[in-house]
Amino acid sequence: MSLVERPDTMIDDPVTWQGGMGSVGDYVALLKPRVMSLVIFTAFVGMMLAPGSLHPVVAGVALLCIAIGAGASGALNMWYDADIDRIMSRTAKRPIPAGKITPDEALAFGMTLSIGSVVMLGLLVNWFAGAFLAFTIFFYAVIYTMWLKRSTPQNIVIGGAAGAFPPMIGWASVTGSVSLESVILFLIIFMWTPPHFWALALFKSNDYRQAGVPMLPVVAGEDATRTQILLYSLVLVPLAISPWPLGFAGPVYGVVATALGAGFLGLAWRVYRLREGDAARKAAVRLFSFSILYLFLLFALLLGESLVTRMM
Repeated sequence: MSLVERPDTMIDDPVTWQGGMGSVGDYVALLKPRVMSLVIFTAFVGMMLAPGSLHPVVAGVALLCIAIGAGASGALNMWYDADIDRIMSRTAKRPIPAGKITPDEALAFGMTLSIGSVVMLGLLVNWFAGAFLAFTIFFYAVIYTMWLKRSTPQNIVIGGAAGAFPPMIGWASVTGSVSLESVILFLIIFMWTPPHFWALALFKSNDYRQAGVPMLPVVAGEDATRTQILLYSLVLVPLAISPWPLGFAGPVYGVVATALGAGFLGLAWRVYRLREGDAARKAAVRLFSFSILYLFLLFALLLGESLVTRMM
């Protein structure tokens, strides 16, 4: 039983689907292209930071497989979550609740891409990376989507691991193993995910409440969520700086990561301090927006320094 009762509207007003009517754009939307772009980018950074190298064609195949695997996870997520997607304003226009693609079509699409991406990565790159990708797809589609998302307010904390695995898979594609550096990359994204999504949940809490999803603001309240955002941010910022003292990032990264971290903490503090009205909502929106830029710039700096090092 979910911690939040699922509303009766979830079974009323059924969607009318027309099989075989989905366009190419509808199937692309199933892949969650925005999420896929972040996956490709962070996986590429993991590949570039890893010791050793891959032939450019093999590296391209690895990135393609990781991207397809991420898209497959998104399709399976939309297949399973179609009932709640049609209730939330943020997701109501997705292809399945909009009636453009049937659940069976989405399931077949997601499963085909899942199997194909894992087999291709295993055969053409290495089987450790292939197995890692298979585990990631399973973790997101089954552990997070089917179990955690509707059963615990810690869904984002635990389930966020799925989104943090890509740089490790990229690293594993080059080395056939993982290391401390790849674990640090994982932990940065893992600790970034809760304040990022909880900031979103603060100004979209009514959506989650109506859909019966036990996000932290719905179950524990907005004040508790603000506290958790601040606590996770306090852990995230020094962790994000750690590649510098650990020796796999340079002083430019260290200085910029420190400045970005100060900005992140400042916005997290505003979210914690402002509790009511439009100012509180704007603070949450600003943290959510900045968090995307924050993560991108961290990994872009790591990538830039790696490219400079390789050219020297």
